[in-house]
Amino acid sequence: MRISESIGPLGELMAVWSDRAAAVPGVRVTVHVPEMAVAARIPDLRLAHPTVQPLPGGRVLVAGARCDWRPERNAIVYDAEGEAVAEQTFGDGIGHVQSTGSGEIWVGCFERSGPVRVSADLTEEWRYPWSAQMAWGHVLDCYTLNVDGDTAWACFYPDWPIVRIRAGGVTGWHNEIRSATALAIRGSRIALYGGYGPDRDRLVAGVLDGDRLRATGEYRLVLPDGQEVPREARVFGRGADLHVVTRDDWFRLSLEDLPG
Repeated sequence: MRISESIGPLGELMAVWSDRAAAVPGVRVTVHVPEMAVAARIPDLRLAHPTVQPLPGGRVLVAGARCDWRPERNAIVYDAEGEAVAEQTFGDGIGHVQSTGSGEIWVGCFERSGPVRVSADLTEEWRYPWSAQMAWGHVLDCYTLNVDGDTAWACFYPDWPIVRIRAGGVTGWHNEIRSATALAIRGSRIALYGGYGPDRDRLVAGVLDGDRLRATGEYRLVLPDGQEVPREARVFGRGADLHVVTRDDWFRLSLEDLPG
């Protein structure tokens, strides 16, 4: 049974599977490119609602979404043999975790925190600064996160700015599209997916123009056969692509596929 899924820095699908029926129970982490390979077998995963990301040297990071701030570690790095080699407390309300090819890890929360960057050994290196919150509004919920190379993009509740974090500097654009849950970005072109209620499958294309996002088209995202995206599907943004992961399939939509 698949427990969770996420997208790695090269656009690979990462998945966590329950191995309860195996001779040695535990969980199995797989990577799909699109062929499947086993990245690690973890005999005793203690984290609920996990997100997994690849790290250099065949290691994987597993982060649990919730934490009660006791000495509970909700981020664990495992080697290819399933042995824990580093542990840390990321805190409560982990909504997004994305690693880079060099092993940096970006974390976005839904509990009053902007993005945080940590190293591959789980040491905090950078935290969203107060000056950026003064410029672009307070962060009450990090709704989207897209890490492209060494650049992180995010969109926050309640003011919904599009924010770029590069080399420790923060640049922002005002945005009137509310409640998007995933974004794709390349240069000044951007697409925002999702929203509240009837806008759950909304797809807005636009450009970053001056100090704001200018929408150029609005669509409904559907599957290749024209069926609606299932409510239980997960949609992730990585670079210029949106990845749609359903119970049985994995689809990719590029900005290049949208009308210019």
